[in-house]
Amino acid sequence: MENKKVNNESKKSNIFLENRKSIEITGVFEVLGFDEEKVLLNTVLKKLEICGNNLKICKLDLKNGEVNITGNINECKYLDNTKKRKSRIRFLKRILNREKKND
Repeated sequence: MENKKVNNESKKSNIFLENRKSIEITGVFEVLGFDEEKVLLNTVLKKLEICGNNLKICKLDLKNGEVNITGNINECKYLDNTKKRKSRIRFLKRILNREKKND
């Protein structure tokens, strides 16, 4: 039973946003990419995208799953992979249909 408690604890993720200038996130196990306008993180829940201006990763502790980002934070959203796949499929179908019509 102790293993189940450990597994449940490891699936926790918290987000603390302070005045849209600083964000602390727990439950992070990978940084997928970052620049001054976007930080993409892999969390225990889903991929998390932080958008804004002048973003900087001030603290990165993947061993404990903690990330602290500062800057002008405009948006935080979890990405749903199924929506992206569906939109890519629709996009490809439109392109393929256009090519068939032009032949």
